Amino acid sequence: MKATHYLVSYDIADDKRLRKVARIMEDFGERVLYSVFECHLTPVQLEALRRSVEPILDPLEDSVRYYPICERCEKHIEHLGRDKKFLRRKEFEIL
Repeated sequence: MKATHYLVSYDIADDKRLRKVARIMEDFGERVLYSVFECHLTPVQLEALRRSVEPILDPLEDSVRYYPICERCEKHIEHLGRDKKFLRRKEFEIL
C-alpha cells in the first residue's frame, strides 16, 4: 500500500486530552510545531491514527485536521527557521 504524506494539526482544549493526543501522534509521525505533526501514512495507518485519537476528543471543544499533501506539492514546501526536521524521511531531507 502506498503511503501519503499528511500534515496533522490539532487544537485540544483540555491539557490531559492534549497530552494523550500528542503521545499518539508521536507514534505516527514527527512533531514539526507544537500542535502539528508530519506523518507518512498508508490508508491503514491513517485509519488507525483516526481510531486512536477520536475517542479522546471532545467534539464540542477539540479539533484535529488531516491535510494530505500530494507528491508534487511536497517538492514545493518551503521551510524557514530553526527546525530542520520538516519533511525528513529516509530517502531525502528538504531544508
